[in-house]
Order: sequence, then C-alpha cells, then structure tokens
Amino acid sequence: MDILMNFMAGIRWQDGVDIILNSYILFRLYVLFRGTNAFRVLIGIVVLWFFLRVAAFLGLIVTSWAMQGIIAVAALIIVVVFRNEIRSILQARNLRTILWSFPKRPVKPPVETIAETIFEMARRHVGALLVFPGNESLSEHVHGGVAWQGKISKEMIMSIFWKDNPVHDGAAIIQGDRVTEVGAVLPLSRREDLPYYYGTRHRAAAGMAELTDAVVIVVSEERGQVSVAQGQTFSVVGDKQQLREILESHAGVSAKQGGRRKAEQLELITAAALSLLFIGGVWFSFTRGLDTLITLEVPIEYMNREPGLEILDTSRNTVSLELSGSGLLIRSVRPDQVQVRLDLSTAVPGENIIPLTAENISLPPGVFLKNIRTQTIEVVMDVIVRKVLPVQVDWSGKLREGVIISEVKVDPERVQVTGVKKVLDKITTIYTERIPVDTIEDSGSITVRLLLSPLLRITGGNRDRVFVDYTVAERKSVEGK
Repeated sequence: MDILMNFMAGIRWQDGVDIILNSYILFRLYVLFRGTNAFRVLIGIVVLWFFLRVAAFLGLIVTSWAMQGIIAVAALIIVVVFRNEIRSILQARNLRTILWSFPKRPVKPPVETIAETIFEMARRHVGALLVFPGNESLSEHVHGGVAWQGKISKEMIMSIFWKDNPVHDGAAIIQGDRVTEVGAVLPLSRREDLPYYYGTRHRAAAGMAELTDAVVIVVSEERGQVSVAQGQTFSVVGDKQQLREILESHAGVSAKQGGRRKAEQLELITAAALSLLFIGGVWFSFTRGLDTLITLEVPIEYMNREPGLEILDTSRNTVSLELSGSGLLIRSVRPDQVQVRLDLSTAVPGENIIPLTAENISLPPGVFLKNIRTQTIEVVMDVIVRKVLPVQVDWSGKLREGVIISEVKVDPERVQVTGVKKVLDKITTIYTERIPVDTIEDSGSITVRLLLSPLLRITGGNRDRVFVDYTVAERKSVEGK
C-alpha cells in the first residue's frame, strides 16, 4: 500500500494530461482508420515491432536487423500504397470530424426498393450496372463518374439507366440509401473463363469484384437476366428474395442490427481502454523504469551580460552532470537537449565567482539531475573600451639582392579597435598578417587582413582589412640620390 501511495505521490498533473492526451490521440486514430487496409498493415507492423523487441532482448542480431528492414519497408508501403485511402479519411469537411465525432452507423439500404427496381429493369430489358461498396475504398478503381448524392427510389434508378440518359452506360455507385455516383467507368476483367456472351457490363462487374470487396449487380439488356459478381464468383439471381438476401448480407443490416450496435459500442469502449493501458505502459516504461545513470559533458551558456562588459576568461567552458532516468530515456539524451545557463546580470569588472545550482540546468522531461561535479564557475569580466591604433605592416622573408622597398602607404593608416580594457591597454600597434617579400619583383599593392585577438574587434566604420601600396627601387639608384 505504501508503494502505491508513493507511486501516486510522484505523478505530476502534467503526467496525467500527457497520458490522457496521447491515449485520446491513439483512440481517435483507431476510430478513423479501423476497417481500412492501412490499419491492417499497421497492426502487422506493431506485431513485427513486438517480435523485434523480443529478438533484441534475446540477442538475435541478424533477426533484429531483418525485422528493422521489414518494418521500414512496411511503413513506406502504408504511405505510398494506401495514400488515397489515408487522404480520403483525413480530408474531413471540418475539424470536428477528426477530433471527436464518431463515424455514423451505416444507413440501411432500401433493399426492397432496389431488388424490385432491378427485376423491373430486367423484365423491360433495360441494361444496368450497380456497385455496392464494402469496407475497401473504390477511389483507385473507379474513374470518370459524375457525383450524384441522390436518395434512392425506384424512379431514380430507372431514370439513371434509361437508354436516352447520357450516363446510362456507366455504373451507379450505391452507398446506404443514396446513389453517390453515376456514369462511372469500372476496370474490365481479363479472366478467360467467363462465358463468351458476357459483354462489357459483365466484364466490368467481374473486374470490380476481383479488385475490391464490393458486390456488383448486372442487368443484361439482351437476356433480361440479373447477375451478381462478388470476389471471384459470378452467379445468376433467380428472384427478388434471393437478391434481397445477398444485399442484406453484404450491408450487414439484417435482423441482428441491435446486437451489432451493442457490439460496436463494446468495441469502442475496449479500444479506449486499451489505448489508455498502452499509453500508460509506455509512459511508465519511459519515466518509472529502472534508473540508469550517465555522466554528460554540457557546454555553459552565459546570459544577461551587461552591454558594457565583456567575458575575458572563464574557469570552465563545460560542466559534467550526473543524470538519471529510465534506460530508454537516458540512452536517447543528447548534450544539445541539456542546457546549462549562467546569469551574468550581477557580474562586475574583474573576477566573479558564480554558483552553479539545479536552477541553472534545463533537462528533458523524465530525466533527473543527480549531481553537479563543478559547484562554482569563475568568470573574469572587463570593461569594453575603444582605442585608435596605428597599422604596421608585418614583412617577412628577404628581398632579392639589389632592390629595396623604398616607400609604403597603408590605407587606412589608423583603425578604431573595441575590446576589453585589460587587453587594449597593452597594445600600441595593430599588425597585418605577414607579407612575404621574397616573391616581390616590382612595385605593387595588396589587401591584407589585420591580426586581432578574439577579444578585440574593428569598429568605427573600418574593416578588418587594409590596402598596402609599396614601391620597389634599385638599391644603387637610391644610394646615388
């Protein structure tokens, strides 16, 4: 009991929000994607991931690598192969549909009206092609249709397949109690075992049934015959009662509708409970698993420095931290996720001793600070001053015999330097980078950089480069003058 009380006392309100929020996100993904092919593949990936963890625990190296590759390929398959299915689900009319609404229960199709109309068209030798989708999306297989969204009635179906109607040669897609699309073009079957007298409508019905879980009904214009294609089977329907039974079985709206409703509610409650248990287990494994200790070397960030002061020196640029947490979290922590910040707002010119405490350290959630190996940091600050210094060219090497550099002009001759007072007080001249003279043959000019301490910078509109113009003369002519 004490263990349970201690465990509950260690849970923050943020942890409760974290678990509930992620459980709801997982539950909503289940609600949106259940029954889809993408969801079935995702379940397979989860099972593979479980066996991957078991293989890793048992030390099966090759098996672990193979499963990692399979999982990566399967994830790519979900994105590429099922992109249309995923897009159709996520393309909601409003945010409410994604966040909290539940899919409406399938509307019971008027099977009596549909069956009666189909056999009426068969009696009149009116050709027709009707598709009743199942759980799988038809978007990849149906082309060229016209959106309709008309409520089913005998007159509507008869008018769609009336011979003078421009869309009568195409298929009608029926979902629930509405005709959602008319004039649709279906893929043709390439089966060679179909009867020779089957025309385009029958081959289109067989093609759609082979590729999806839809039920497709064909009315033959020549023979006045009603046929049903489902999966790989193609059968002739003799009467309305048989057709009603086929449609009711496919739609799942037969006598046990109330039981189905209760089963669906139980399914959603079970899914919500499993989502909560799963996320709770993940949270516990990340935050309350067996503690692991690591030592991390983290760079120190200095903040809130006064504009008139500059950091001259520090005792340390990094600090060693001892961190603890669950093994999964600790192994994933990187130095850039941990921040050590020191406040220099109270620092003064000279040496400053700044204490390093837990308040100066920012850690990822679930990672805890055990120890700081360095308790204080020495920071030497100095006042920033400006000084105008002359520029001196730094020649190196030896001129060829018989010549000298008779005149040198530097532009600019002086530059303004800004930096810490302690450094600038010791400097009287700014030197350029070395210019080798052993390659100089004639007079010329060159642009060179100025050599500066990291604590100094050029200001006052000057650049860190100067223009050097030099004149080369013969030694004799100079001596003669």
